[in-house]
Amino acid sequence: MATEIIGLVKTVSVTKAVAAAGNYTAEDVISESASVGTSWVFTNIARNMGAGGYITRAQVICETTAQIQRLTLYVFKAVPTSALNDNVANTAVLHADTGNYIGRIDFPALEDLGGDSETVATPSTYGNLPLAFICAAASRTLWGVLVTRDSFTNETATDDYIVRLTAEQY
Repeated sequence: MATEIIGLVKTVSVTKAVAAAGNYTAEDVISESASVGTSWVFTNIARNMGAGGYITRAQVICETTAQIQRLTLYVFKAVPTSALNDNVANTAVLHADTGNYIGRIDFPALEDLGGDSETVATPSTYGNLPLAFICAAASRTLWGVLVTRDSFTNETATDDYIVRLTAEQY
């Protein structure tokens, strides 16, 4: 994970080598393991414990070229109990997680011009940004579940997916 702070704007990047255990169908979870997957952890996205801000930019970069699927990131202020294993049907948002659910970020379709595939959601694109958040009282962290919105078959196991969130701090 990488963190960059400029004034009251903070960017946190999380990288996972995805399992890509098989072809993805629409609404499958993207994670690092088909049996012990974890959520995407955006550590220290807030300046202080229990603080918050607005996510104003979100980006996904995929090491595989020529990806065109759309993705959604469900964002929580605690570890979600929904499905986290790679290539299983998404169950976020579970009713048990509603108290910790912040919202979701919908990304435009991935695309590339010869390199890694990437997509960016900003307030000027559809995607639900800016997204206000407040971390749990004893935390500066947010958790996410990355989900496909389209099926795709050109996945490659162990390819890196990078999810980067930029937040303006209160």
